[in-house]
Amino acid sequence: MWSVKLSDDQREALCVMIKAQGESYDSDLRDALRALELARWDDLPDAELPWDRVEELASEQGIDEADVVWDLAGGMPSKAKRPLLAAHPKTPQTRV
Repeated sequence: MWSVKLSDDQREALCVMIKAQGESYDSDLRDALRALELARWDDLPDAELPWDRVEELASEQGIDEADVVWDLAGGMPSKAKRPLLAAHPKTPQTRV
């Protein structure tokens, strides 16, 4: 799979080239045309990573920042979890 960011003009030029094939284009080109017509990169926000936290996690684990980014992309939380407070065990009440 390839990913590419196109300007609106570039995207439109590709659509025109595919449509110029006439009815002879196959299902792959039809799917590509549909994807191009739906694609609007300017509607998507730019991705942001907490680089301070990435560096901190990499340092703590002794790994590269790229490995931390991979972990974050896989669903690892970027913020440290709060330590759980130990619940006080209930002491049984005895009647005297």
